[in-house]
Amino acid sequence: MISSRPATENDSVVGVMPKVVCLPDTVDDAASRIAESERTGESLAFIGGGTDLEIGSPPDRLDVVIRTERLDRVIEHAPSDQIITVEAGMTLTRLQSVAGAHGQRLALDPPLADRATIGGIIAANAFGPLRTRYGSVRDLIIGISIIRADGVIARGGGKVVKNVAGFDLPKLMVGSLGTLGMIATATFRLHPLPEASETLLIKNQSASDLRNLMAEMKRMQLEAAALAAITVGPRFDVAVRFEGFRTGVVDQRERLRSLIAVCELLDPVGEQRFWRRHDEIRAAGPMRLKIAALPSAIELVMRDVVPPLRGLLAAGGFIWYPKLGLGFLTGATTADQEIAAAIRKARETLALTIEAAPLGVRKLANSWGEPGAALPLMHAMKQRFDPTRRLSPGRFVGGI
Repeated sequence: MISSRPATENDSVVGVMPKVVCLPDTVDDAASRIAESERTGESLAFIGGGTDLEIGSPPDRLDVVIRTERLDRVIEHAPSDQIITVEAGMTLTRLQSVAGAHGQRLALDPPLADRATIGGIIAANAFGPLRTRYGSVRDLIIGISIIRADGVIARGGGKVVKNVAGFDLPKLMVGSLGTLGMIATATFRLHPLPEASETLLIKNQSASDLRNLMAEMKRMQLEAAALAAITVGPRFDVAVRFEGFRTGVVDQRERLRSLIAVCELLDPVGEQRFWRRHDEIRAAGPMRLKIAALPSAIELVMRDVVPPLRGLLAAGGFIWYPKLGLGFLTGATTADQEIAAAIRKARETLALTIEAAPLGVRKLANSWGEPGAALPLMHAMKQRFDPTRRLSPGRFVGGI
């Protein structure tokens, strides 16, 4: 069964409102509606929890939104094999609850886990600080089923951790923002819940301090599960989380303390407070910018890139993942022309993506920047999966 309703503001995609919203009860219902849209020529977009709907460019047109919130079933969970298959509308919080009952977890931790759905996390390539150790969605997904633009259900990958046969459909769908098909189900590898977890906080670090800290941690073979540096000014508070067996966590904690004299071990309340602050900054808006550079370039980032942008933003903050070379700058602005100029200037030095912004900023500085040499290949993939260009047309890089 599938029901429909008028669109509301929460159904808009990068500010574009659909004409109608559909809520399928099953994957087959969704496939039938997508097949119908091919016959009528309707354009489509897909929404889960709506946590990353501002990523990308505004679609050229949008007739129908299909919401996946009713597609929230566990298809299979094999604890002994450490795999789980779920429908795309399941929230990350619910998946973690299911896996946690068996002492396991999916090692992904993007903000707003109680709203973020599995399909949305894949489509947006969403992540949090656990990417430091466990990698991104691409490293954890091993199988997927999608509904193609013609309504046919296609599958790729498998139910084993290693899979080398055929076209790598799971990884292709990561970060695709619904432009290649609707994600219906996904299979992930799971990890055991850690026996122990501790977060240490190192305050008042300069950019050079942070770079030196990372070099020393690498030299001492300290392997943090999560690393995040937060600043609302020129200096960072750095959180280092160790996870695993208790003896290993204690050993790494003490070796870090021998490296950094002023190193505060957070109690559970303080640890929760820090990571909640991290999530609040990541989700702050209405401006959210993603910065990518070499991890060793943090001094350049903090000297030439962040200050001009942050000077035009109110509230928010800046988060840097030191081992990944990825950062998120958030806040609010009314200076559209000035911040667009600062974005264009920053792109002369590094990669910068607009994840959320007022329409005026997007018009002056496109969401993606220069698409690069891979654009012809991306166009070819779009043509193969969506030849009539009906799935979120124009939302992806280069107007795909």
